[in-house]
Amino acid sequence: MGDPCLWQQAQSVDTFDAPHLHALIADMEETMLSLDGAGLAAPQIGVSLRVVIFGFDDNPRYPDADSVPYTVLINPVLTPLSEEIEEGWEGCLSVPGMRGLVPRWYRLRYTGFDQYGKQIDRIVEGFHARVVQHECDHLDGILYPARIKDFRCFGFTDELDAPSDCDSPEPA
Repeated sequence: MGDPCLWQQAQSVDTFDAPHLHALIADMEETMLSLDGAGLAAPQIGVSLRVVIFGFDDNPRYPDADSVPYTVLINPVLTPLSEEIEEGWEGCLSVPGMRGLVPRWYRLRYTGFDQYGKQIDRIVEGFHARVVQHECDHLDGILYPARIKDFRCFGFTDELDAPSDCDSPEPA
């Protein structure tokens, strides 16, 4: 947090199936896996391109979450499919050691491309939708604390694990 790349609007990707793009995705995968992340956006490793990756079968940071299929999503477009908003606990590799209760669209459609230029078009809900929104926010220079409505439900993970005045579910 504080790196200027995290506050910028990322640039669209114009060339697919290129060595530099494959190298970027490999670097992102290595970073995400080494930190037990659920996803990662290119700006988080200092590259201002509209590229996100996400997915896991099991994640120690989100032990109760359903699995999310591994996805490389480039130049994403998100479309909410209902008015339903769900609050859920989020953390971020760019804001280490902290968590907050963040409202997100419960159900949405996302479109974009994989690293080979193949079109992706999915309708998702729940935690999958949350992960996509969180990662795509990075492409627009938004970190999750900017979305928190009640800062009593934002803090250091160790402190939030203790009893608090936050009326919401315990953080994962």
